[in-house]
Amino acid sequence: MLNLSVLLEDGARNRPERDAIVFGDMRLNYALVNMIANQVANLLVSRGIRPGDKVALACPNVPYFPFVYFGALKAGAVVVPLNVLLTPREIEYHLRDSGAKALFAFTGTPELPLGERAWQAFQEVAECELYIDLPAAAGATTSAIPGAETFWAALNGQPGEFESVRTEGDDVAVIIYTSGTTGQPKGAQLTHTNLLFNAVASSALFDQAPDSHDVFLTVLPLFHIFGQTTMMNAALYRHGTMVLMPRFDGDEALSLMEKEKVTIFAGVPTMYWGLLNAQGDHDIKQISQTLHTAVSGGASLPAEVARKVKEKFGIEILEGYGLSETSPVVSFNNPKRKAKPGSIGLPIWGVEMKLVDENFNTIEGEGPGEIAVRGHCVMKGYHNRPEANAQVMRDGWFRTGDIARRDEEGFYFIIDRSKDMIIRGGYNVYPREIEEVLMTHPQVSLAAVVGVPHDTHGEEIKAFVIPAEGATLTEDELIAWAKERLAAYKYPRIVEFRTELPMTATGKILKRELR
Repeated sequence: MLNLSVLLEDGARNRPERDAIVFGDMRLNYALVNMIANQVANLLVSRGIRPGDKVALACPNVPYFPFVYFGALKAGAVVVPLNVLLTPREIEYHLRDSGAKALFAFTGTPELPLGERAWQAFQEVAECELYIDLPAAAGATTSAIPGAETFWAALNGQPGEFESVRTEGDDVAVIIYTSGTTGQPKGAQLTHTNLLFNAVASSALFDQAPDSHDVFLTVLPLFHIFGQTTMMNAALYRHGTMVLMPRFDGDEALSLMEKEKVTIFAGVPTMYWGLLNAQGDHDIKQISQTLHTAVSGGASLPAEVARKVKEKFGIEILEGYGLSETSPVVSFNNPKRKAKPGSIGLPIWGVEMKLVDENFNTIEGEGPGEIAVRGHCVMKGYHNRPEANAQVMRDGWFRTGDIARRDEEGFYFIIDRSKDMIIRGGYNVYPREIEEVLMTHPQVSLAAVVGVPHDTHGEEIKAFVIPAEGATLTEDELIAWAKERLAAYKYPRIVEFRTELPMTATGKILKRELR
């Protein structure tokens, strides 16, 4: 038997009084978090959720996330985390594609009405039978959404004890949605073994606090696998404390580092840029004395940012590489070896990497070639996508779509992304999904989307559009139209109208030329 919920249960057994979660003025110890997760498990079972059923979770970095995540795992269910920026249309797609039987959704804020969007999508999916509102007000038993049941009302009377359902290591624990070149997002099925081993391997790469009590500043979104594994699951494995931040702000992050004596921080490059540009009055010396591990991923870290962080905080940022399909960590610049600027490091324990050509043949030497990965981190496969699985999996090896070279010591360096993926502020954005939406506009004939350099987001989304004959569409109008149909991190901020696009003889758009 192997159930990922052991991460929380072990902490509750061995460190019951230690803070598992800090959120604002709220401090929740391991025993309490485990008890609430047990209540969630009892609730799910009482409402007909069975082992293998899918439970969708739309929630930012607030305590509800681990409550529901581990409660669902205890019940033997599969967690389907949803990006909190999705539109109702996109949430509906994820519910249908995953076959979710239940949806837990945070109420949200006037600026981000997540609950309204989730409730609207839920109404359209008959197969999804249970909706639980996660209210912004702690302990609220009435929902701001008419007709919705709140988390606390649903938990009322549920026992605080629960014996976790027996699951095997190869059973799916979490489905993480990631787009690809086929347009619609695909669900990467991650098993209990995938996630447990990746959390343990990630933890082994981080230094340990002198008193063996690490404090993780958790601002990476928990609905994304980067934050889920390296910040939540690795923290619980260490019996550490998670300081939850729903939204990154440089000054607030530094204040929390100072107040909570944070020892481990992971972020995307723009977050480090934000720390450098914070304007508040902070005790940088104290922060530097406590913070012993800083990790960057999600996009290439500019050398100048890394240099300035070391200069200001006296700490070397360690870069790694991973994907949703690999749980996510594949390689890392191990702190016990000298890091190489621009490198994604060496494969982590239990993982192999190699370079392959377009026919999956192994490439020896420096390359370049496409990175292929094998080991405990590789997903079980895409949910209900046998053809997509056949394209990327062979003999246990997973083709990442990322082009790299390798030096004589085995360090890997990303040089291109063959899938044309855009990374905007740490979020993966796939052009074809945007192109397909844009081309549903009656005044758009053809669209090609690329990433263009941006000072703070790394890349910005630009659409090259050939208008339909007689079109009167303006750039602002198309951007506003796309904003209504795509998540906030996906819609293009720049539109350029053209009469033609550069193409190959076979009609393939030359995106490299557009860039």
